[in-house]
Amino acid sequence: MESFLRGCRAALQACIRSHREVHVVLGNEACDLDSMVSALALAYFFAKLSPELRVAFVPVLNIPRSEFPLRTESTFLLKEHRIPESSLVFRDEIDLLALHQAGLLSLTLVDHHVLPSKDTALEEAVVEVIDHRPLERERGPRCSVTSELVGSCATLVTEKILQSSVQVLDRPTAALLHGTIVLDCVNMAPEAGKVTPKDVHFASLLESKFPDLPPRSVIFEALQSAKFDVSGLTTDQMLRKDLKAVSGKEVVIALSSVYVTLETFLHRPGAEHDLSTFCQRRGYDALVVMTISFNKRNEPFRQLAVYSHHGTLQAAVCQSLENSSNPSLGLSPLESPHPAIHAYNQGNTTASRKKILPIVKDFLRGWDPRGTMQPGRKTRAEPVESSPGSSDSCPPERGAAGRKDPPKSQHLGDDLFGDEDTHLPPTPMNSLVDECPLDRGLPKLSAEAVFEKFNRIAMARSSEDTPEKK
Repeated sequence: MESFLRGCRAALQACIRSHREVHVVLGNEACDLDSMVSALALAYFFAKLSPELRVAFVPVLNIPRSEFPLRTESTFLLKEHRIPESSLVFRDEIDLLALHQAGLLSLTLVDHHVLPSKDTALEEAVVEVIDHRPLERERGPRCSVTSELVGSCATLVTEKILQSSVQVLDRPTAALLHGTIVLDCVNMAPEAGKVTPKDVHFASLLESKFPDLPPRSVIFEALQSAKFDVSGLTTDQMLRKDLKAVSGKEVVIALSSVYVTLETFLHRPGAEHDLSTFCQRRGYDALVVMTISFNKRNEPFRQLAVYSHHGTLQAAVCQSLENSSNPSLGLSPLESPHPAIHAYNQGNTTASRKKILPIVKDFLRGWDPRGTMQPGRKTRAEPVESSPGSSDSCPPERGAAGRKDPPKSQHLGDDLFGDEDTHLPPTPMNSLVDECPLDRGLPKLSAEAVFEKFNRIAMARSSEDTPEKK
């Protein structure tokens, strides 16, 4: 696998120079672990299957390289198996449209089957689709389609590889596929509603072929921890990893979930300057930072901070959050090291960002740009951005009348991480769900929702393991 990936760039350039076919295996725009591993493994399989053909098989991660550090579980798994990030090819490093216009491109889609509108011109190049969600469109006879509602697209890629008459699977590839299936299917826990018999079957097959693979529980806990590990990220990256923004008439408020204590976050060097820069570069008038972490008893707790360079707006947002009764957040003031940042402990630990977003939207409906509230006002508030790792680094444009237009959303998928009102192409995620989704495709959940569901499952199992008091 590693030598194949290292040679992809050279093979790509050689094909372009000699005007030969380039077969790209493209994951979805969320570029979660499932999407990445499915693309890498399938391209490697194609290359091993057809060594005599003069074709370059290139797996492409469908995000800019600069966004990859936000996929902490992906970076972790690659490091575990000594696959350097430098060997990967990202979407901003290959011109697919130019290849297609030159008649050189064949395209296989994994972990999605509908290209976004900006890639419509590439539809003619699609020759194969492997996805684990309901199909939204039919494809012509020249396109091979594999679609089955399983917990992980990596399961379908594993099936394709193992059913081949040519046995090309090596341990690094098997380890990537196995870890992805285990994470996607929540360590095969039935109560999570993700796993199917096919997922279990092919995970077991990989284990039988490579007995030295880590136990499922070990790899699951390692990847789950890596998913929420932000220790190696900059403040900007931490804020972008799980970000949502809503817009009123002339105000944009961002809400970011961060997985450290608020004290740790606010004591990062230059924290206030970083928040100011983050808001100014991206056109946000206010930022609500919601932290989630565990206390010494392994119980989740929440804290919240509000930043804005507009003092009146900041005070009004704080008042709206403090006075909320549907739901009540149970906010109590917390000492902040920065005067410009208001900090709180959040007593209501069930009030996730999903529940706080309506409070912010209601605030925006009543907020007057002159700094007064107008109850009952019907100003429209709408979501304008969701990430992880949004590539939109430009501030909102202002119209001729000075009105602030909502920033154009440049999602990396979803889902990686979208909330209930985010209108994104359906893309998969390593998510945990409240009910089995397999009758209607995989849901779009934020990383915060994953965090909460994982904690509920862990706590439920802990209570089951505790003997009843006599």
